[in-house]
Amino acid sequence: MSKDLLNNLLRILLEKKPKTHAKLNKIKRKFARDHRISDLFTNAEVLNYYQNLLVKKELSKDSTLLALLKKRAIRTLSGVAPVAVLTKSEKCPGECAYCPKEKDMPKSYLSNEPAVMRAIAVKFDPFRQVKVRIKALENNGHETDKIELIVMGGTWSCLKKNYQTRFIRRCFDAANGKVSADLADAQKSNEKAKHRIIGLTLETRPDLIDEKEIKRFRELGCTKVEMGVQSVFDDVLKKNKRGHGRKEIIEATKLLKNAGFKVVYHMMPNLPGSTLKKDLGVFKEIFSNPDFAPDMIKIYPCVVVKGSLLYDWWKKGKFKPYSTSQLIDLLCEIKKLIPEYVRVIRLIRDIPAESIEAGNRISNLRQYLIEEMKKRGAACKCIRCREAREKTSAVKNAKYFVKKYKASKGEEYFLQYASSNKKTLYAFLRLRLPEKNEHFIKELSEAALIREVHTYGQMVPIDEKSKKAAQHLGLGKKLIFEAEKIAKVLGYDKMAVISGIGVRAYYRKLGYRLAGNYMSKKLK
Repeated sequence: MSKDLLNNLLRILLEKKPKTHAKLNKIKRKFARDHRISDLFTNAEVLNYYQNLLVKKELSKDSTLLALLKKRAIRTLSGVAPVAVLTKSEKCPGECAYCPKEKDMPKSYLSNEPAVMRAIAVKFDPFRQVKVRIKALENNGHETDKIELIVMGGTWSCLKKNYQTRFIRRCFDAANGKVSADLADAQKSNEKAKHRIIGLTLETRPDLIDEKEIKRFRELGCTKVEMGVQSVFDDVLKKNKRGHGRKEIIEATKLLKNAGFKVVYHMMPNLPGSTLKKDLGVFKEIFSNPDFAPDMIKIYPCVVVKGSLLYDWWKKGKFKPYSTSQLIDLLCEIKKLIPEYVRVIRLIRDIPAESIEAGNRISNLRQYLIEEMKKRGAACKCIRCREAREKTSAVKNAKYFVKKYKASKGEEYFLQYASSNKKTLYAFLRLRLPEKNEHFIKELSEAALIREVHTYGQMVPIDEKSKKAAQHLGLGKKLIFEAEKIAKVLGYDKMAVISGIGVRAYYRKLGYRLAGNYMSKKLK
């Protein structure tokens, strides 16, 4: 198709100003009929052409049209652009029954998973993985100023320290667009880079978390830790050869929270040795027992894949997965239990259906559950289900709420701006008031902790302002001020923030200064 036709279509779209995908597609179909062309221009083709003209300043920017042309706009409706990268294959101390062991693949990952295939294509090179993902997001119309870097690949703590440092440094180099002298240099550059890494996630096991490992995580810039928990009942963990128990989960959770990290549990219903009743009991326990209380969870219903001990058990008739109806009933009951301060990041792993020998094969399980719960007159209160996303027109009417709860020997405050019925969440903050004592991280001694600040809505570039965007209405700043008030009233004279490297400049504007690997401020 000629560039002239593409140019004509773009001009018509700018003139007609469609507000919905349905209207956009209607205009494209009419254009195809009028010009007697059988193939419609893809949204990506129109978007790339439009972006090139914007760079040349030949056209004005229509944010609504750009949003409509984006592929999978939901990727950045949480306010950040997620970039997932994988580490190389490395031996893990675990011998979990359900875990596949594919040659030359990171432990528990399969070579035909989408993220793994992208990593294989660039030979697991961290620099190239980040560059490719940023480019792909940009080509589909997403802003990439604020990046959440998610490092996958199994147990991070088992990797050699020099490999860890180089891997993270090269990720920062890719975001910075230049080669650094060392990790500290790469992090410093990222504070003012075009693509700022505002959050860094690492995966590990509860039994590998201790004070030394936590300090190491902070040196790398980590802000969120995902732990394979799976169950909190020792008999189930033992049967599945996890290599740790309930005690290690509780201790790791406390250490991480006291160091300011966001804590993510990977949970696995339908493990051998468990039952429907017991699985529901697992979630009742983690949300009612203060020793647990994770900030986020990933729910991965157990599936049978080749290369695992579980596959042998299943072949011998020693294991039988729940039926689809049983699993749906269980997950609906679990969703009802989830507190408003918890975010369900994922429901199911990205394992292709052809690799699943037995177990759940519903790929759109989250959407399926939403519809099923509607039929049952129920709703989930988790953060993910309440995120404002594109529904920010009523943000000016947002109300301020405070949820207080005990967790890991400390007090947690979940501050939020939401609609009056709390069904739409615009912004939230996690404040932790740990027990006052000497801390293994000296900069945190006697300090209150801001563990997370997040504002929802379409991501807005760092150097742009938008009166309509929730990200630039100052909700995050207001929540920080409220957190400071609470801490001060309760006798804390210092606030520390586990800031991502790319957000340090933001906190400096609010009076915070770098102390060790945290942003800190005296509360006068």
